[in-house]
Amino acid sequence: NLEKKNKQIADQQIEIATARRDIEMQAARLREMEAALRQKDSAMVQLRNSIAGALRGFNPDELTVVHRDGKVYVSLEEQLLFESGKYDVNAKGQSAIKKIAAVLASHNELDIVVEGHTDNVPYHGQVILDNWDLSVKRATSVLRIMIANGAIATDHIQACGRADSCPVDNANTAEARKKNRRTEIILAPNMDQIIGILGK
Repeated sequence: NLEKKNKQIADQQIEIATARRDIEMQAARLREMEAALRQKDSAMVQLRNSIAGALRGFNPDELTVVHRDGKVYVSLEEQLLFESGKYDVNAKGQSAIKKIAAVLASHNELDIVVEGHTDNVPYHGQVILDNWDLSVKRATSVLRIMIANGAIATDHIQACGRADSCPVDNANTAEARKKNRRTEIILAPNMDQIIGILGK
């Protein structure tokens, strides 16, 4: 009986030691992941500041650059880029987009999404079918300018049309509709490093 008890105690000690080792490894992975997230968040704040600095000459009511939820959102108002119902970017808008692209050229670790947004007023035309079509064409126009110099890798950028599905202001007013007509460039850090830590 004593030998049996001693073996049980020894087995339990091995289990405890194994569990303690697993907990220590998990805690180390957690610390590593938290450090990587802090580093990425700090880098995104710096990126936000760099883009805001590059766009300093533009009016605040034409564009905004914010850091939120670990990403950077560059929101460009319709009046800066397009004529009403059009998707050809004007000269001033091209200047802004090129300045953004110049900053992003040295950040090939980012995932970039260009989103076109419209208001909720239905649009019908011969070339443009509806608001979905318009939002996609506007996003694609902005994307083409961004990749024109070849500095931004095409496998890290995509265009997306959202029409009126994601309004920033739900009020049924002219001011709200103006806010909702925008193009957003969403910059997200590549999460491969974090996924690698989780997979250890």
